[in-house]
Amino acid sequence: MRLTKYAHSCLRVEHDGGVLVVDPGVFSDPAALDGADAVLITHEHPDHLDVAAVRGQLDRRPFPIHGPASLADTLGDAAEALRPVAPGESFTAAGVAVRAYGGRHAVIHPDIPVVDNLGFLINDVVYHPGDSLVVPEDTPIDTLFAPIHAPWSKFSEVVDFIRAVAPRRAYALHDALLNDNGLGVLDRQYTALSGTEYQRLEPGSRVDV
Repeated sequence: MRLTKYAHSCLRVEHDGGVLVVDPGVFSDPAALDGADAVLITHEHPDHLDVAAVRGQLDRRPFPIHGPASLADTLGDAAEALRPVAPGESFTAAGVAVRAYGGRHAVIHPDIPVVDNLGFLINDVVYHPGDSLVVPEDTPIDTLFAPIHAPWSKFSEVVDFIRAVAPRRAYALHDALLNDNGLGVLDRQYTALSGTEYQRLEPGSRVDV
């Protein structure tokens, strides 16, 4: 598979002629959706789902959207494209095998409602947890995209999450709220403490897995 890392939490996966896009949010380049055959959405928050961009792309080229059933309200008239996914479910999107994990977003604050969230294991190789620290305990993970910074996260918890998943390598995810100072500090700390090969990819970077 060829992966392109877009800003924040957006990934584009190209495999055997198919194009699968994960979490095209408002911080990401809408071009990530160009030619998409299917889209995975972990949850409804706008940094993971740019509804206007998804609707615009659907008007040009229809594709299925896989994610929690609760996305229907957020998608509005684009909800016809939604294929609801439940935790533990396995399915195929853009010709790629996908398995869903978790079910709930990490707690931001007790006063903020917790929404549905799914982590996606793609082709038994790449794990994108969305906004959660759910560890897939039924299979080894080769490549983890770890959410390195969020209002709901704590550095030590993310380090322990990476160690618990124990991937061969980890790439940074969920980093658009950081400036260069914060990115530099966290890159050094995750490299030192995560227990695996850690790297932060600049938006537009491509890797083969």
